[in-house]
Amino acid sequence: MSLTRRELMAGLALGGLAAPVGRVDADPAVEAHQANRAAGLPVLVSSTNGYAYLEAARRQPLDAAIGVLKGAEDDPKDTSVGLGGLPNEEGVVELDASCMHGPSRRAGAVGGVRNIKNVSLLAREVMLHTGHVMLVGEGAERFAVARGFKREDLLTDDTRKVWLLWKESHADWWGPGLADPGWKDWLRQHLHADALDVARERLASLAAELGIAPEQRLAAVEQVLRPPTGTIHCSVLTAKGEMSGCTSTSGLAWKLPGRLGDTGVIGAGCYTDQDIGSAGATGSGEENLKVAGAHTIVDNLRRGMSPLEAGTDALKRIVRNYGGDMDRIRYLDMKYYILRKDGAYAGVSLWSGYSKERPHTIAVHDGTLRLEKMVNLFEGASQTWPPPVPTSRYAP
Repeated sequence: MSLTRRELMAGLALGGLAAPVGRVDADPAVEAHQANRAAGLPVLVSSTNGYAYLEAARRQPLDAAIGVLKGAEDDPKDTSVGLGGLPNEEGVVELDASCMHGPSRRAGAVGGVRNIKNVSLLAREVMLHTGHVMLVGEGAERFAVARGFKREDLLTDDTRKVWLLWKESHADWWGPGLADPGWKDWLRQHLHADALDVARERLASLAAELGIAPEQRLAAVEQVLRPPTGTIHCSVLTAKGEMSGCTSTSGLAWKLPGRLGDTGVIGAGCYTDQDIGSAGATGSGEENLKVAGAHTIVDNLRRGMSPLEAGTDALKRIVRNYGGDMDRIRYLDMKYYILRKDGAYAGVSLWSGYSKERPHTIAVHDGTLRLEKMVNLFEGASQTWPPPVPTSRYAP
């Protein structure tokens, strides 16, 4: 079964922005090259839905660039980040973000932030106005208010209804993780494949009772059965040769309160070195944390690898952590966005896409705005972990 979550929004920078748009469907005919180099500067690379914001960001100075992320955070229809992000299991939206500014060699990050919409801007505030690198939870929220950010309820009516649908389903999908030796036993005990059709039918009926619009019910049911992740990243190289990177997320849907993935961790979800390059990640946050993916990639560039080689090496480290066990690796996915100081770039992914019709892509703007198919380590569609787990009420 292919993953049907919304492809990740993305972008970078530090100010103004374009109007939000819907998901961009990539052209499967667009092939990634083994060695890509930007045709001109400035160049921006991002996750696919950052495509909508790259044109405006490229016209702005570096200090305006975080507006790309701000656009996604402001869009209540984008459930991957900011306002309207899918909440944790208690119905509370918790956001993470990190940014690095190459020329000043500074970094800022926030994690587990509630009630503050634009955490990409908040990470920048941490970088510019504190002696710290990361603030989390209540402390980050208080700092945001002190800096002039407005507290607001980030759970929209639409996402509240989907959360209620998840709660009503009594979904039990938390443990153990894939790294646990007992993961197969847990899977056998919980996965009732024959009940999935029954579960979908009953959840659709419940979605109607909760007032979820007919055209949104199928997506809501899939978000309950296959909790999505959502992250945005963009790296930029300006005409002056200045580099920056930024990543923002609302994290894994229905997560345990307080869960922090890779996005808010400098060196995992985002890393920039002015002398070398910038990299960011979307996908399985726990797996990326274990390989410090963005830092690993930039360090590989430092040692002379090409962007493609650097990203592929990071993917192979994830595979190594599972001893090449494809029974487990098929439940993982990771996408890296890499930009070297000379304008060379690459987009690499663990799997080829969500389906044959929806390959993983990287958005690029170097004077020409386009989507390119990522270079994948394995052929096939990624799958979600935990897999669809109907509760006992739906068991045959």
